[in-house]
Order: sequence, then structure tokens, then C-alpha cells
Amino acid sequence: MIDIGVNLTNRRFAQDLDAVLARAEERGVDRVVITGTSVAASRDAADLADARAQYATAGVHPHDAKSCDDTTLDVLASLASRERVVAIGECGLDFDRDFSPRPVQEKWFAAQLELAARLGLPVFLHERAAHARFVEILREHRDGLVGAVIHCFTGTRAELTAYLDLDLHVGITGWICDERRGTHLVDDVKLIPAGRLMIETDAPYLFPRTMRPRPKGGRNEPAFLTYVRDAVAEARGESPEEVGAHTTETAERFFGLAPVDGARGAR
Repeated sequence: MIDIGVNLTNRRFAQDLDAVLARAEERGVDRVVITGTSVAASRDAADLADARAQYATAGVHPHDAKSCDDTTLDVLASLASRERVVAIGECGLDFDRDFSPRPVQEKWFAAQLELAARLGLPVFLHERAAHARFVEILREHRDGLVGAVIHCFTGTRAELTAYLDLDLHVGITGWICDERRGTHLVDDVKLIPAGRLMIETDAPYLFPRTMRPRPKGGRNEPAFLTYVRDAVAEARGESPEEVGAHTTETAERFFGLAPVDGARGAR
């Protein structure tokens, strides 16, 4: 399986990254896409992907949009030229916390969409409490994009429908395992066509609350993707093997990865 969104450069993985990746492989998660969230984090993600034969994205999260300057897009473009950088992002809008001013978020979201279109790369998208404006900006650029995935989808059915109407892929996390906040996804995940659905952990965040025992310190990791897969399978009336197979095939196609056949593929 492929974990399409994992924050392996987070300091919570600094002491045991080898063990984290080994546990993932033991559970059948043989490939991960390491999320870039700022220029520095994207550089670290690309370096880590090279060192561990994994994959990465390069982009600036809306929280960090205020840090962008005239050099940002050139640096992201340079990172994106590396073989194991397979998407632009994480980019988008977050009006929940407003760590960056909204006009600044919007400017750099649009700029990264333009960059992805120019480079012919898919985009890895973030949206929180900004659906209407997010869709408005994305719609202006959608025709030029080779692909787009709404990462860590947690929204309403109406929002999901709007994203599917824009031909977006959808990433589902352990939110679907959360009995407090994610129960609506149990029904709504059925609406996502096979071929548009992917799964992710967003580790170290959002550990699946169906886990017993729960992870020490609440840290999520790629090995726990199996809990997401199983919850999605139960909700959709599919077997875990079916969900693992079609979400992997979708991720390979979306990110331009060759199927693994004893050796890792690359774009």
C-alpha cells in the first residue's frame, strides 16, 4: 500500500525513523509520500525521500504562506525537478486558524496551482473552513492541472460532491475511525468512485481511534494505515484487500509511480 500523506520530517520521528519505516513495510505499507509544508520542510522531505527511496511533495502550507517571497516558486520548481518529488503541495487555504492572512494564503495558493500546471505535476491540497473560496480559486486553474487530490478530507457531503464535480481525488485518513467527529464519512466514503479514492495517515497526527491498544503518546505512523484501509473497506462493503489494491493502483497512477515488482518505481 501507499500512504499518500505522512509528515516524516516531523521531530516526533527523529529518534526512530528506521524502525517506523520497518514497521510500515511489515504491515504492507511499502511506499510513502512525505509531505512538504514549507520551503525548508519541502527540501527536507525531498532529501529524506532520496535517502530512503520514498517520495515527497514540494509546497507551502497555507499556515506558512506568510513566509513566501520572490524566491519561493523558483526553489519549489527546483525541488520538483528531483526524481522523487511527485507533486506540488501541500497547498491551499486554512481559514480556521488564519496563521497567515487570508489574502496572502490566496495569492500563494493560486501561485502554486500555476506552478503545478506549468510543471505538469499534480497538486496535494489542504482546505479547512475555506471551502467556498478554495473551490472558487481551484476552479479557475483546474483545467490546467494534470491532477489534484484533496488531502485529509473531513468535510460535508456537499463539499465532497463539489470536489468530485471538479474531478478531484480524495484522501481519507483516520478521521473515518473517529467516533466523535468522523461518523459522517462512513456513509460518504461510499460516494467516492474507485479510481479517485486514496488513503493516508497524515502521521504523526490523527491516529486511528479504533486502535487497541492506542499508540504510545498518541503518535500516528504509516504502519497504522491498515486501520484506515479496514475502516474504509467496512464502510464501502469491500474487503481490505480490495481497498488496498485499488487505492494503491490509484496512487500509482496519480503520482506517476511504477508498480512495485521487487524494486521501487519512480516517476
